[in-house]
Amino acid sequence: MTPRRTLAPQAEPEEGVLDRALRPQHLRELIGQDRVRENLDILIRAAQQRGEALEHTLFYGPPGLGKTTLAHICAHEMDVAIRVTAGPAIERAGDLAAILSNLHQNEVLFIDEIHRLGKAVEEILYPAMEDFALDLVIGQGPGARTVRLSLPHFTVIGATTRLALLSAPLRTRFGAIYRLDFYDQAALEKIVARAAQALHVPLEPEGRAEIARRGRGTPRVALRLLRRVRDFAQVRGDGVITGDIADEALALLEIDHRGLDDLDRRVLRAIIEKFDGGPVGLDTIAASIGEAADTIMDVVEPYLLQLGFIGRTPRGRVATKLAYAHLGLPTPQEAEQPSLFG
Repeated sequence: MTPRRTLAPQAEPEEGVLDRALRPQHLRELIGQDRVRENLDILIRAAQQRGEALEHTLFYGPPGLGKTTLAHICAHEMDVAIRVTAGPAIERAGDLAAILSNLHQNEVLFIDEIHRLGKAVEEILYPAMEDFALDLVIGQGPGARTVRLSLPHFTVIGATTRLALLSAPLRTRFGAIYRLDFYDQAALEKIVARAAQALHVPLEPEGRAEIARRGRGTPRVALRLLRRVRDFAQVRGDGVITGDIADEALALLEIDHRGLDDLDRRVLRAIIEKFDGGPVGLDTIAASIGEAADTIMDVVEPYLLQLGFIGRTPRGRVATKLAYAHLGLPTPQEAEQPSLFG
């Protein structure tokens, strides 16, 4: 069984209650994602002024960037209830039909991992989103007949980390599609400071900066690091998160100053040392380090691409000069040059 990664952007079960407590409730409280926030503000205000349900909305991007938070904010701003489910949880068309038939006017149905909906389930969702109607087949064989039930106007908010896996017919039924990007250092510092205040944790500016720097541009990761550093400060210090305390705690977790952990470094070293810097295929990298290809593609690769440590080519992944420099390794050109003192 693969041990839990401190830097994994997916939420852990025990984090749910705390994350909900730290989650902003209004758009004005949201830190970062300025373009998305401004567009959502216009979308919500327009729907409120017309007295209509919010338009169907899709959020996509790497995990941990706030797609679920934005869905809850939309429902809160519209002053309606939100029903939460996930693509893998809706196994049969009847499951979705039961959910849809219990929705009320203007309510929000949030479907996480919407790209994992089955084909039969999607076909039930199409007329529900477009015509606010539910087509049910009653009976079997020659005597079967279709009955159309009207549904109240509602909003589907979908979230996905894999936009390319979303079928074209489903994607076109969303009126608003927004990409969530990694957060910059300043935004993460504000998020960490807000969470520390809510948790009543003394946090110095240097400690805040150290945590944000290693948060991989992902709020969920930064908040998890804050909790780990808080534990370290409580046991090894006086409870105050200083720059030195944060540095010691994160070094103990083997998280370096760019937010890379052991798995990230193993991927980079595999490309550089086992495959001469690439190009090398994703499956080959995964097999060489004993990790799942999906884990590397969804969790490791986006951040390494963001840092410019790897590049994608038609033939596979390649390590850049920045990756060599970060690991303290000579680039191939430097290694081939004879020493001036040889």
